[in-house]
Amino acid sequence: MRGIPRRLRPRSLRTRLVLIATVLATAAVLVSQATGLTLMRSWLIGQVDDRLTDFRPPSPVYRDIADGTAPAHRPPPHETLPSDFRVYFYDAEGRLLPHSLGSGHGEPRLAGTITAHDPVDGHPATVPARDGDGSWRVVADSGPEGMRAVVALPLDTVQDATSRLLWFSLAIGAVAATGVMLLGSAAVRLGLRPLTRVEHTARSITGGELEQNVSDTSPDTEVGRLGIAFNSMLDQLRAALHRKDRTERRLRRFMADAGHELRTPLTSLQGFAELLLDEPDMAPARRREAHELIAQNADRMSRLVDSLFLLAKLGDAPTTEHGPVDLLSLAADGIAASAVRHPERRITLAPLGAGDGGGPGELDVVEGSGDPHQLAQVLANLLDNACTHTPPGTRLQVRVGSLRAGPRTGGADRPGRTSTDPPLPAGTPAHAIEVVDDGPGLTPEEARQVFDRFYRAPSATGTPRAGGSGLGLAIASTIAEAHGGRLELDTGPGEGCTFRLLLTAGHP
Repeated sequence: MRGIPRRLRPRSLRTRLVLIATVLATAAVLVSQATGLTLMRSWLIGQVDDRLTDFRPPSPVYRDIADGTAPAHRPPPHETLPSDFRVYFYDAEGRLLPHSLGSGHGEPRLAGTITAHDPVDGHPATVPARDGDGSWRVVADSGPEGMRAVVALPLDTVQDATSRLLWFSLAIGAVAATGVMLLGSAAVRLGLRPLTRVEHTARSITGGELEQNVSDTSPDTEVGRLGIAFNSMLDQLRAALHRKDRTERRLRRFMADAGHELRTPLTSLQGFAELLLDEPDMAPARRREAHELIAQNADRMSRLVDSLFLLAKLGDAPTTEHGPVDLLSLAADGIAASAVRHPERRITLAPLGAGDGGGPGELDVVEGSGDPHQLAQVLANLLDNACTHTPPGTRLQVRVGSLRAGPRTGGADRPGRTSTDPPLPAGTPAHAIEVVDDGPGLTPEEARQVFDRFYRAPSATGTPRAGGSGLGLAIASTIAEAHGGRLELDTGPGEGCTFRLLLTAGHP
């Protein structure tokens, strides 16, 4: 359709299919009719040629014609001439003689003289009529004493039959085109009904009905396979929209929580600064107290901003500095640092599985891969939470070892286990650091929120921890995911808490 003007091109797929079917059907009918017409014409001409070649003028006729004694209207003495035959004679010198046999309307256009170079005798040929648009079939025959005879038959019957067949073929083609156009339109409309349903579904989805799906999903048809692909695309689109909505809700909540957390130290800073400005003669002790509170709130704001910046940095560009890390030494250093911050706490170091009834066991060197500073920050956050949110005298233990991911060992989801990081494939070899306490544990509702940003669980006294930003565990979980690992919590009311950091073995 390259040569068709754009305004004349069919835009509908249904119209294009009907047009193509009509053209093909009409072409097939016309080609078959043309082939039949050609074969019929060839057969009719063959019949004429057989009549021509089977007829021979008797020898006495040549003598009568040469002597001029046989009148043209008298039949030959030895054989009656069929009524539609015409016979013309040439003398020995090749001149056309005026006498001929046969009668009827019209005559062929013959040469006045013939030579030895003319077509060989016995081969029929077609010549036009002398008058009108008809044609004749002629064949030359050699006679006695060098004479020649040309026998002719008119092709009026052949032309009439082929003309009738031609008009009949054109009529059949027109009827076939009309029938294919009408019936083909109905058939195409019926065949494209599933595609029409897909179109209506797409329009409904565009109108806001996002939960609709295409009902035609048979893998044996093209429309069914299109429906399957369309539904898969819709599922991915809906999942992306839900993720976007969740992300927007989390972002709005995060911004609200961040503003709320920053408002308190900002209000304190503003209040104490105004106090210092309004009371220049304030007592030195009170002025020093105001300065200390300003410094504390400024430090709180600084730590909060640093935590927010670290979360944003981890989200945009995960850990870039990887190297071998001795997890056993990392745990020992973390325990030592925690002992300085919480001297009243007693924290022990044990191999992984020491609390499962297998005895104390032996500590082995466990070497993982990652950023030692970020991993140390994760362990520090876990130990700080354990010391802050458990009653005094609670047993705290850090366990180090290797395992294979699974619901029982760790790294996979199961009831009573919480994590915001994706689970590891079952059977994945991993290194683990566990921070275990035998405190009161957390309720399921508290466990579901423990990794949320700005969430602060009740401390050992039952009140939210003062001074904390609620970003420690969120940062630790983000660091674990950036290392290709997972941070998870196993807990329950009265069962204590087990925070487990898993790093896949061999992670680059």
